[in-house]
Amino acid sequence: MKADAIKLDGKKAGSVDLDDAIWGLEPRADILHRVVRWQRNNAQAGTHKVKTRSEVSYSTKKIYRQKGTGGARHGARSAPIFRGGGVYKGPKVRSHGHELTKKFRKLGLKHALSSKAATGNLVILDEATLKDAKTSVLAKAIKEQGWKRVLVIDGAEVNDNFARAASNINGVDVLPSMGANVYDILKRDTLVITKAGVAALEARLA
Repeated sequence: MKADAIKLDGKKAGSVDLDDAIWGLEPRADILHRVVRWQRNNAQAGTHKVKTRSEVSYSTKKIYRQKGTGGARHGARSAPIFRGGGVYKGPKVRSHGHELTKKFRKLGLKHALSSKAATGNLVILDEATLKDAKTSVLAKAIKEQGWKRVLVIDGAEVNDNFARAASNINGVDVLPSMGANVYDILKRDTLVITKAGVAALEARLA
């Protein structure tokens, strides 16, 4: 399918041919959900930890005699039923990540791109470059285009001036084509991809 391209100032910059196998799929929520869950689980630190009975700082002396007290038999204050004792089956340091095949991850990215194209929230940009790293210039251009929560995907490399200017604008993310992922694409309202970004993504997902 064909899509019109624009320059940063909103002027027309020709058109590009988009591969229907990448940009023209019927988006499936179940595929997107699985890939996003895989991403977020891999990003989770998993550093939560509590002390078990063997790790709390308490004397190992028997707290009172075995018989004759009328109470239950106890050997140490570190038992989980006592205040300050160890925690029974509490969280441990672990990885929350799980496996997901490369083929499925590619499919998820295709569906994420197709979802933006299907809803009309895909913009093809001629190039994402600035002569000077001035936030005011980029902020004005973004405001004129009506973009609020936007992800900009460039080719193999991102223009330094553009990236520096965008870093000071709330709600604007800039990524190279290799950094494109399902979660960031779905998180932003508008997806802006340069012509170089389109070519790089189609080569990556071919």
